[in-house]
Amino acid sequence: MSTVRADAFGTGPLSRAAALIHTLVTVEALLLLTAAPGLAGLFLLAPDPANLPLAALCLLPLGPSAAAALYALHHRGGDLTELRPSRVFLRGWRLGAGPALKLWAPLLGWLTVIAFTLTHFPATGLPRWWAFLLAVTGVGSLLWGAHALVLTALFAFRARDTARLAAYFLFRHPRATLGALSLLILTAAGTALLTEALPALLAAPLLLSLLRAGRPLITETREEFTA
Repeated sequence: MSTVRADAFGTGPLSRAAALIHTLVTVEALLLLTAAPGLAGLFLLAPDPANLPLAALCLLPLGPSAAAALYALHHRGGDLTELRPSRVFLRGWRLGAGPALKLWAPLLGWLTVIAFTLTHFPATGLPRWWAFLLAVTGVGSLLWGAHALVLTALFAFRARDTARLAAYFLFRHPRATLGALSLLILTAAGTALLTEALPALLAAPLLLSLLRAGRPLITETREEFTA
C-alpha cells in the first residue's frame, strides 16, 4: 500500500494550479475593491472628450492598486497550505501606494494632454503627421509606465531613479517591451470588441502576464542596481 508524505500535500500540480487560481481571484477582488471609487466614477462618465480630465482623476487609485497586485503576484506561493494573497496584497499597497502615485499621476496627466490634443486635433492647425507622432508618444509613454509600475511594485527606488530605469529598459530589453506592447494591443482590442469593463475584469491575469514579460528587467535590476 502506497503512502503519501505529509509534507507533499499542497505541492502537486493540481495544488499549484488551485493556488494560482485562488491568488488570481483574491488579487483581482482586492484590486477592484481598492480602485472601486475611481472605477465607479469612470463608468458613470459619458464618452465625451471633455470628460478626459475627470477620467484621469478616476483612474488615480488604479496605479497604487495595480502596484499592490503586482507585488502580491510576484510574491505568491505555490503551496496551497501557505497562501496569504490578501495579506501580501495589503503589504504591497502599504509599501508601494505612495511611490506608485508619484509616477502614476504625472503619467495620467501627460496621457490626458495627448488624448485631449488628438480628439481636438483639427482645431490645433498642426500638420497631420503630428497626430501620428503624438499617438506614438502616447504608446511609448504607456510602455514606459508599464515598466515603471513593475519596478515601483518590486523595488524601493526614488521616483526619479525608477523613471530613468523604466526609460532605460524600454530599449535595453526589447522583448519585455514587446511583451508589454502585445498586452496593450490585446487589451485595447478586447475592450473595443467586447466590453469596456474587460481590463478591470481581467486585471490580475494581465498583470501576471506583465510580470512574466518583465522578468529580464526584474532580474537585471536585482543583480545590477540593488545591493
